Amino acid sequence: MSIESWDDLRIALAVARSGTVSAAAETLGVHHATVIRRIDGLEGQLGVKLFQRHPRGYALTEAGQAMLKVAGDADERFAQLAAQIVGGSDRIEGELVVTSLPELSDVVMPRLVRLMRQHPGLRLNYVTDVRLFRLDAGEAHVAIRAGSQPTEPDYVVRPMGTVRHPIYASPAYIAAHGPVSGIDGHRLALLGPQARNAPLMVWMRERVDPTQIVLTANDEAAREAVIRAGLAIGPLSPSRAEGLVEVMALPEWESRLWLVTHVDLHRTPKVQAVVAALRGE
Repeated sequence: MSIESWDDLRIALAVARSGTVSAAAETLGVHHATVIRRIDGLEGQLGVKLFQRHPRGYALTEAGQAMLKVAGDADERFAQLAAQIVGGSDRIEGELVVTSLPELSDVVMPRLVRLMRQHPGLRLNYVTDVRLFRLDAGEAHVAIRAGSQPTEPDYVVRPMGTVRHPIYASPAYIAAHGPVSGIDGHRLALLGPQARNAPLMVWMRERVDPTQIVLTANDEAAREAVIRAGLAIGPLSPSRAEGLVEVMALPEWESRLWLVTHVDLHRTPKVQAVVAALRGE
């Protein structure tokens, strides 16, 4: 019994993760008939059924569960190897993945722009998302995180500074409601649930009546629209606050920023250059 191609396992892994042939085909960029043919061929090679077919999709059999573990481990190791190859060059050029939170672009991008001017051959993939990307699985080479210091094993963590979270109001809001000296009684446009552990949101949660909150959104453009319309006050990045009035900003709202790299890549020139640039060195 043998497996003729890693692609067969990769396709089976995609079906196992998505649960349907159509979703796996879309992820892999192939026709759904190709997925079915390769799954049937793999089961024929192995002499076992990996999936139980049913109207709603494909469910793993016991043999399929074993396949998922082995293929998943192999896929993760391939991703780690690819990340090490990409990030391990002695020259400061080529692709590097930096992940961050959406609201940190004002802080991060000026520093990365300076680095890109110094090293024209460097190609950065700057990915923003509220989820935490896994460096050990090759999802990123450098990650910027906010809040408490990361403690994952095999990660190298360096401080990057702090970021403020001012509360802004439109002139129209102030004209209608008077000066903002506290949050009592004011209508609020706040960050969404993904930011519930941010210092500002923890502070707010302890002091705000839920009826004061007229909008929650991780999308800054959405919060900006409501704040500019005079419907609420709320936090924004300074780059979005032109024409607005900063009405509150407490030291306890500041978030600590951390630069996170994997120990296997931390000492490579490319990663070191990005870390130094992001720390303002």
